[in-house]
Amino acid sequence: MLNGLWLGFFLTATLAALSRWLLGDDSTVFAAMVESLFAMAKLSVEVMVLLFGTLTLWLGFLRIAERAGLVDVLARLLGPLFARLMPEVPRGHPALGLITLNFAANGLGLDNAATPIGLKAMKALQELNPSSTSASNAQILFLVLNASSLTLLPVSIFMYRAQQGAVDPTLVFLPILLATSASTLVGLLSVAFMQRLRLWDPVVLAYLIPGALLLGSGMALLAGLSATALASLSSLMGNLTLFGLIMLFLLVGALKKVPIYEAFVEGAKEGFDVAKSLLPYLVAMLCAVGVLRASGALDLGLDGIRSLIEWAGWDTRFVDALPTALVKPFSGSAARAMLIETMQSHGVDSFPALVAATMQGSTETTFYVLAVYFGAVGIQRARHAVGCALLADLAGVLASIGVCYWFFG
Repeated sequence: MLNGLWLGFFLTATLAALSRWLLGDDSTVFAAMVESLFAMAKLSVEVMVLLFGTLTLWLGFLRIAERAGLVDVLARLLGPLFARLMPEVPRGHPALGLITLNFAANGLGLDNAATPIGLKAMKALQELNPSSTSASNAQILFLVLNASSLTLLPVSIFMYRAQQGAVDPTLVFLPILLATSASTLVGLLSVAFMQRLRLWDPVVLAYLIPGALLLGSGMALLAGLSATALASLSSLMGNLTLFGLIMLFLLVGALKKVPIYEAFVEGAKEGFDVAKSLLPYLVAMLCAVGVLRASGALDLGLDGIRSLIEWAGWDTRFVDALPTALVKPFSGSAARAMLIETMQSHGVDSFPALVAATMQGSTETTFYVLAVYFGAVGIQRARHAVGCALLADLAGVLASIGVCYWFFG
């Protein structure tokens, strides 16, 4: 899948460049494409340096939380809910703790850190699956919720914005929170419909209603604020939540007599291993995206979409953010490349860059997650997983556009 996507980028760029040369007499396009290759390779290394530090930092803190028992506490708190949503998974099964830890990593925006944990969770669920080739209901629900990008603290998005020179990297905190809530809710509702889950069960409602009321109250409060106040509040909550989690992990770890320094180093080593494996993929995708942009193919496609939007009488500023949304279901590295390229082309705090960052934080690499998670346990029949996951992605994209017009429009 990724092989075809990567080759498709280069083939599309080649056709676009040939048309510009032969039909438009623009022979400089090839020089621009070659220059873009080297520029994107250099940018990949710069991004990677920050990735090393961020992944190492957060996996270190997550290891402290794990050894302090916070993950087990979450598993026990969510046990009654999982018993209704995943009735085939026994209470106390190791899969529930792994699922919780995976959601925690996703919630912190650590996509690559969440993947190895998610694979362990999928293998644990496969032990309960009566079929060796068809996905179980529990596996589908886990995958769709995973693919709905439940991001409560998008650390990686903050990191990319900081790397590109944003004055306030956490400016998109609240927009991402709202958009990812929409994608997760749609993902849950679609799976519940297909699996006939009883979301109106009193126990399920006891979990969902307070969360919905809290989110609704927050949105009602935000509705009365100006754009400047919204941006300021988003920044405050992002930084406060970030540092508050760090202190929670450290204090609980210290109270539980966890050797917090040793635990941090242990987790940080894992973060270093995860980070160093990402550079080849980042170089590959950034260079492919750079060539695609330099060839004019991306601009041509976006111009077509922009013309349709203009014909409908709508504002077209969000169109420049769509490359991130279009490739996100196929590849996280390609979407990151699109996001970074949008930040560089339009400015890190431009409207398209803000929309692209929100889309990146509220959608997931659906086909990649399907291939990796189901491939790891030999699942060949995904059943309704693909449709539900893509529906969640679409909800995230539409919510991102709407929320960004609300906050920054």
